Amino acid sequence: MTKGKIFYWGSTALLCLIYAGGAAMYLAQRPMVEEGFAYLGYPAYLVSLLIVVKIAGPLAILTRVWVRLSDVAYAGMFYHLILAFAAQLSIGGMGFVSALAGMAVLIASFLSQNLARKVPSLNVPGRFSQAA
Repeated sequence: MTKGKIFYWGSTALLCLIYAGGAAMYLAQRPMVEEGFAYLGYPAYLVSLLIVVKIAGPLAILTRVWVRLSDVAYAGMFYHLILAFAAQLSIGGMGFVSALAGMAVLIASFLSQNLARKVPSLNVPGRFSQAA
């Protein structure tokens, strides 16, 4: 296994664990999560939507039924992490650090996907598309 494949699968596994852990926490501690969303000014129904997204996104990336769907999942996660970062900054807490860490792992997984996958994503810049 090449370094590129190890890097991709390691970062992708970590990304999927982050999102699976988030979904599990949202399910297990839903009242607390909804209270936190309300504190940030978000409606409670977003919790249900995010549970689905936190499960479906990693599944789309791991199964890669369609490369475009996988890329849409990456884009959705990117958008989610930007919003999480902004929300945490708005309340002045340190939660933004976890959003930044998630963003770093997401970017690492996205940029290295062509090193490990047979069907390349056309959205990955060319310099990241060559085998290591």
